[in-house]
Parts: sequence; C-alpha cells; structure tokens
Amino acid sequence: MTNPMRKIRIEKITLNIGVGEAGDKLEKSKKLLESITGTKAVKTKSNKRIPTWNLRPGLEIACKTTLRSKKAEAMLKRLFQAINNELEESKFDNNGNFSFGVPEYINIPEAEYDPGIGIIGLEVAITLERPGFRIKKRIKKVKIGKKHKITKEEAIEFIKNEFKINIK
Repeated sequence: MTNPMRKIRIEKITLNIGVGEAGDKLEKSKKLLESITGTKAVKTKSNKRIPTWNLRPGLEIACKTTLRSKKAEAMLKRLFQAINNELEESKFDNNGNFSFGVPEYINIPEAEYDPGIGIIGLEVAITLERPGFRIKKRIKKVKIGKKHKITKEEAIEFIKNEFKINIK
C-alpha cells in the first residue's frame, strides 16, 4: 500500500473475564488481569435484571482492562501463542474487529500459575482502525466513508501478514 491513510493498525485490545457474581471469584479475576498485563483492571456492572441468574442492575459481575499502542501489540503476540497461532475465520466481524478466548491463563507465555487464583480463562477483543478513524469520536460525530472502513477480508490479511497467524 502506498497510501499511508489506508494502513491498518491496532487501536486497542480489551481483556475481559466474566464471573457472573461479586465476591472472591471477581477479586481473583481482577488480580489475574493486573498480573498478566501490568495495568489496572476495572470491575464492570450488570445493566439488566435476570432473576434466573440472580442478576440485578448495578451488581459487579466482571472485570476488564484495555491496552493500546506498543503494549497492546506485545500482549497480542503472547495471546496468539496461547492459542497456538491459529484463529477461525468466524472470529472476525464485518467491521474488521475480532475476538477469541484463552481457555486457561497458564497457556500465555510468561504467565505463571498462582495457586491463590486457580485456573481461569479470559476473552480477548481486538479493535482495528485506520488513520482518520478518530473523527467518529469527536463532539460532532462524523461517519467513516464506506471505502475507508475495514472489511473482514482486510482484517484477516492484516493479521496473517503482521502476526503470521494461521486462519482456518
């Protein structure tokens, strides 16, 4: 690509652990995210009432952390190693973003087993962008042009070339 405005890059990586209840499990999950990433994790609250799951609005049920720039790329390389550098095509959406799960955090390189935490899995969501995407976040939001959006095929090609990932 010769046009620098068409270059795809990673905007952010969001790591999420959904526990479903407040308490000890949630604290362990938060501690795990902080130890893996080196950043502060935040607790997320439920928005809906689901009586069969004992959920009510405002109940803390999960935790997450977001990584950007060079730290995000380094973490993504480690996360890909945890899933053996393979992704399914179904993990990509039509806007070029993708997500996958890591069944056990001990599969991540440089992550050591902590008996106080136990075995916990996590979800990873990756958001891709091109230069110029920040206009959709301004006070007066402007839409991204159709030709400038990232397609599923472009995202797959980017991941194959940048990270040498096998897409099934």
